[in-house]
This record gives sequence, structure tokens and C-alpha cells, in this order.
Amino acid sequence: MNRLPSCCAPLLHHWPLPRPVPGAELVSCAFDPALLASDDFARAGIEQTASLQRSVAKRQAEYLAGRVCARAALQRLNGLEYVPGTHEDRSPIWPAGISGSITHGKGWAAAVVARDADCQGLGLDQESLLSDARAERLAREILTEAELQRMQAGQTGLTVTLTFSLKESLFKALYPIVRQRFYFEHAEVLAWSTDGHARLRLLTDLSAQWHNGRELEGQFCLQGDQLLSLVSV
Repeated sequence: MNRLPSCCAPLLHHWPLPRPVPGAELVSCAFDPALLASDDFARAGIEQTASLQRSVAKRQAEYLAGRVCARAALQRLNGLEYVPGTHEDRSPIWPAGISGSITHGKGWAAAVVARDADCQGLGLDQESLLSDARAERLAREILTEAELQRMQAGQTGLTVTLTFSLKESLFKALYPIVRQRFYFEHAEVLAWSTDGHARLRLLTDLSAQWHNGRELEGQFCLQGDQLLSLVSV
């Protein structure tokens, strides 16, 4: 049917981040698992796999919202009517010649897509801001020693949340290219500024091109207590 599921608010076609990515399309929507209807997958024209049927309402709603955004972003990009499936490693299956990323968090989902000719890789991630107390407990699992030393007093919650999110975005952008998993200790955030710009550096060799010491740009924005980050290659 390709209608909006009951659990999803109207789609937004916008660019909330500080720096546009040439050729990229971003679509987002709010969603509410409490409004999920039994026919929402059929209503949206999206396959409900056996594992999704067994999952809780929150998982079903966030999957639906993310795929609805992805389909709309692809339609805006090149008129393609396509819903990304899922690889065995749980990453989305994009059409040939397209790179993209899907994220969902607390009642909000988004997808970004671009042609490979414009962007080799895209990583989009949304996170709820951690409290300073929780961030203190998680800091050593997410930050390298150098990142811990650079962290400024009074910014623990934001710094840890941002570092986590940027590293997630970095993984999403590079994994489809290198097909190799890497973890929080394999990259570092060198610097970030309140205008939403950040710089990252790899600390491991993933390929001849993506090697230890390679630096990349990232960007982010705050929307209330939600942080959205993007790494584009």
C-alpha cells in the first residue's frame, strides 16, 4: 500500500546537521510504538519477517520508521521504489551504486542516502544524551586514554555521548567499504566544536586506504536531549 504506518508521524525532508553533504538526501520521522497497529507493515508495504513478528512493539516500530525513511530518501534521490533488506550482519542492503545509513533512537528515526559517485560511505547515528554520572561509568569503555585526557571538566555527558555516536557513525560509514569490524579503541575523536564539527582518526589498519593514522571529518547536532552525528566519506 505504501501508506504511512499508524505509529509514524509525517516524514520530514530536511538537513538538521551543520554541513550539507553534496548529493545526499536525509529523511526523518517521529514514531510511537504505542500507536503500532497490527496492519502497519502491510499498510506501509514493508515485509514483516518472522524475527520481526516475534519482536516487541518498540523494535517493530523503529524498524518500520527507519525503512519508511529509507524508502522516501531513495525516492527523492533517484525515484527508486526500494525498501532496504537486512544482511546477516544486520546492516541494511542498499541498491547497487547507492550508499546509505539508517538510525533510530528515542521516538525518532532517520535515513540518509547518496550515490556512490557522490559519497563512498555514509554513517548516521542518533543517541540520547547521557547524564554525567552514567557517562563517568561508561567513559573508559568508549574513550581512549588520549580522549580521556582531552575531556574538559563539566562536559562529561556530552563528550562521552558524542564520542560514542561519532564512532558508531564512523563504523557505519566504513564497514560496507572495508568489510571488517572494528571497535571503540580503534578510533579516536581528535577534536570537536560547539558548531557541530568534529575530526576523527583511525587507530588501526582496515585496508590499504583506511589505515592507522587516517583522519576523517564528522559532524553533529543537538535536538533537545538527542544527539545526531554523521560521518561521510
